Amino acid sequence: MTFLRTAVAAAALVLAGCQMSEDNSAAPAENQQEAQIAPILTTPEAKDTASYARPLEARVHHIALDLNVDFEAKRIGGTATLDIDRKPDAKEIVLDDKGLEIESIADGAGQPLQWKVGAADPKLGSPLAVTLGPDTKRLVIKYKSAPDAGALQWLTPEQTAGKKKPYLFSQGQAIENRTWIPTQDSPGIRQTWEATIHVPAGLTAVMSAPKAAEPITQGGESVFSYRMDHSVAPYMIAIGVGDLAFKSLGPRTGVWTEPVMLDRAAKELEDTEKMVEAAEKLYGPYRWGRYDLLVLPPAFPYGGMENPTLTFLTPTFIAGDKSLVSLVAHELAHSWSGNLVTNATWADSWLNEGVTSYFENRIMEALYGPRRARQEAALSFDEIEKAFAEEGRNAPITRLNLPPAQAVPDGGTSGIIYDKGAVFLRTMEKIVGREKWDAYLRSYFDRHAFQPMTSALFLADMRANLVNGDKALEQKLQLDDWVYKPGLPSNVVRPDPAAFAEVDQAVKAFASGGPVPAAFGSWTTAEKMRFLNKLPRKMPTARLEELNRRLKLNEVGNYEVMFSWLDLAIRNRFDPAVPALERFLTTQGRRRFVRPLIETLAEDRQWGRPIAVRIYRVARASYHPITQRDLDKLNLTN
Repeated sequence: MTFLRTAVAAAALVLAGCQMSEDNSAAPAENQQEAQIAPILTTPEAKDTASYARPLEARVHHIALDLNVDFEAKRIGGTATLDIDRKPDAKEIVLDDKGLEIESIADGAGQPLQWKVGAADPKLGSPLAVTLGPDTKRLVIKYKSAPDAGALQWLTPEQTAGKKKPYLFSQGQAIENRTWIPTQDSPGIRQTWEATIHVPAGLTAVMSAPKAAEPITQGGESVFSYRMDHSVAPYMIAIGVGDLAFKSLGPRTGVWTEPVMLDRAAKELEDTEKMVEAAEKLYGPYRWGRYDLLVLPPAFPYGGMENPTLTFLTPTFIAGDKSLVSLVAHELAHSWSGNLVTNATWADSWLNEGVTSYFENRIMEALYGPRRARQEAALSFDEIEKAFAEEGRNAPITRLNLPPAQAVPDGGTSGIIYDKGAVFLRTMEKIVGREKWDAYLRSYFDRHAFQPMTSALFLADMRANLVNGDKALEQKLQLDDWVYKPGLPSNVVRPDPAAFAEVDQAVKAFASGGPVPAAFGSWTTAEKMRFLNKLPRKMPTARLEELNRRLKLNEVGNYEVMFSWLDLAIRNRFDPAVPALERFLTTQGRRRFVRPLIETLAEDRQWGRPIAVRIYRVARASYHPITQRDLDKLNLTN
């Protein structure tokens, strides 16, 4: 039997939301609702080692939350009602729990069920094992999140833009939702869900699902209801609560944010509806109804989070000239790659991020032209080379399918997961032709909509639906080399050397003692970043002073350009940049900016570490728990 036939056969062995026989084959569904339950992959590489769940014995397929948001106690609490599917002889169901305070667990009839929280792992949390009765199909869990729940960030009014009301937001990816929702927290166990959220009157709660009812305010609280009828990976359940206002961007798009930020955010996002239309022309219909965005306070740890129907965004993308809206294109593209078809385990996170990064670039090309797309693709390729320089070109971590040591939540490196993944798809496009490639990728999303995916099954799908037995094409594509080997295969499509020809010449001239480029002010954001990133990492102070004086880099309002400048400045102990560095690190908490700058400072024991200690002691409270966890390892507060 060929590999293709083996993988395809294995893919067919799924739990299709119905009763399972002893040999794990699927029996007919009892009703239409069960027939719509998302499958569980049974191939060996689809086993999620970051979850305690045993979904082939018993799995969650629907969650109903009824929760109170308590800003004073910094807790979310109430009930989670889980609808489960199980084998007839299953004795228990195992959920993921990290710090939840469980009060009781009962079945759907209110009869108490026995439960036990197992030993805790500092990263994964604990297994929550619930004993099942012969006919148990529903669990009702009364619980509270802990005040230090890793998914939740609680902001005081002073930490918001409006300075009047408190704010809460969640960040569930990769495995943080187990800190506030008791469920099987694995991307391969897709679940539908609904929620009723009680918040103090005067605040608005938004979630990553369509609105199920109009909000009600009475007795000092407001109640909001949401329902997601498509099955999603549990990390995609998200909440935001605060002083929020909404502005429409188009027939099915809009932006939520604090009132004082609304006009600026809406102006930057005015092309969102066009982005959705461009994405649909490429790879098929947008299947989620609305596409809204929530622009969060600066403490949000990521650039964006692709929560279905409600992308969460950092305000650092607001540059005033739409030069950073590729971030929006990226999160929108996740509505296909990541949300529609999702990596089953974190070993294959490139299936989410690499495919999305390629798709993002295609959206940018459609809206803003080939030149901008080529430049952004070239910057992306720079990130691959940076990863190779840091990790070693032949290091196992430079594989797309991550080896066991790196196949953990948030494992790997972005230069590989995002950028090598995008170049893989760009290379496939070049070899087979854009028309044929686009037809294949669109059909891929159609075939696997609302299902989990692995690298092995993705390659099997390519061989079945793109290669079609063409041995010469198979040899040209080098599929296994791309996914399972480190480095870059020989067929890699490299960036257009003309994309930054002028900039690269300016870098060479300045590095050789030439003048500051006079054209810098008229360059695109990508060109400015390329120039700063390509300069030698060690430069004389006088040259940095000349750069700063002529280009006013300490005053730049574009966060990406400022990050590139500060990285260069601190590697050269450039004291005049320290005030700008302090402002940058204390007014936003985007992990991609904060972590490398503070880590670089901390490595410099004499000059940089005292600065890092001073800044982190001030800024730590404003950073998300995920960011704090990364930086606390540096022992800067001792």
